[in-house]
Amino acid sequence: MKTLYISDLDGTLLDKNAEITVYTKDVINRFVANGGHFTVATARTLDTVLHILDGVKLSVPAVLLNGVSVYDTDAREYKKIETIEPCCAAELFVTLAGMGVTGFVYTLENNDLAYYYENLDAPHRKQFHDERSEKYGRVYIKVNSFSELCDREITYFSTGDDYAALSPLYERLKTDARLHLEFYRDIYHTDIWYLEVCPASASKFNAVLYIKESYGFDRVVAFGDNLNDLPLFRASDECYAVANARAELKAQATAVIGANCQDGVAKWMEENAK
Repeated sequence: MKTLYISDLDGTLLDKNAEITVYTKDVINRFVANGGHFTVATARTLDTVLHILDGVKLSVPAVLLNGVSVYDTDAREYKKIETIEPCCAAELFVTLAGMGVTGFVYTLENNDLAYYYENLDAPHRKQFHDERSEKYGRVYIKVNSFSELCDREITYFSTGDDYAALSPLYERLKTDARLHLEFYRDIYHTDIWYLEVCPASASKFNAVLYIKESYGFDRVVAFGDNLNDLPLFRASDECYAVANARAELKAQATAVIGANCQDGVAKWMEENAK
C-alpha cells in the first residue's frame, strides 16, 4: 500500500523557534532515502518553506498557503495554483476598505508570487513584514490601495490582529461561496489571530486529494496542531494531533502524539512509518 505522510509545519513539525531540529531532519531524510513518501502542508509561502526546510528531502510536492498551491521542490515548479475570481477580489477589497482592515495581498506574476501591502501601521503587521524581509529576503511592494491590484491574479489575502478586530470581517466573508477562509490563533503570539482568504477551491483538503490522485497514493497519514489543519485531517485516512494541538484537532485525531518541541512527529514516524 502506497502511503503519503504529510505534516503541518508551525506548531507541528517545527520547534518553538519555528525551526526543524537536526533529529527531525535526519529521521525524514532517512525515511525518504529508504523509499518513503513525505511532504508538508502549511500556510507558509515557498520562500519561507525552502529556507526552513533547507537540507530536508521532500519526495512529494508540498502544499503551500493552506492549499492555494502545490509545489514540486525537485522540479522547482508549481504543479497547481488557485486564484480568486477578479470580480470577487474587487468586492473583497471594497469590503476590506469599508471595514478598515488591511494586511497583505499575494498575486501570481510570471509563475511566481508577488507581495503587496498598504501600510505597516500596526506593530504586528510591521513585525510580520520585517521578519520575512530580513530573514527570508521577501520583497514587499507598497500600494496606496489594494484596489490597484484588481487587474492582477489574486491568490491570497492575509492579516493578523486581535480576535475582536477580525471576527466581524470573518462573519462578513464566511458566507461567500467563492472564498475559503481560515481563522485561527497565532501559536507564536497568542493575542493575535490570523484571517486568511483564498479561492473556495483552495484548501489543504483539496490539495491533498489532488496529490493523492495525481501521484497514486492509497493512503494518507497527516499531522497537525491548529484549526487550519482540520481540512488536512478530513482528507486523511489517519490523522495525528501533536500534544500541543488545539482541542478541536485532538477531537478529530486518530491519536495524540508527542509535542512539537519534543520531535513528536519524527518520533512517531521512526516507530510507525513504513
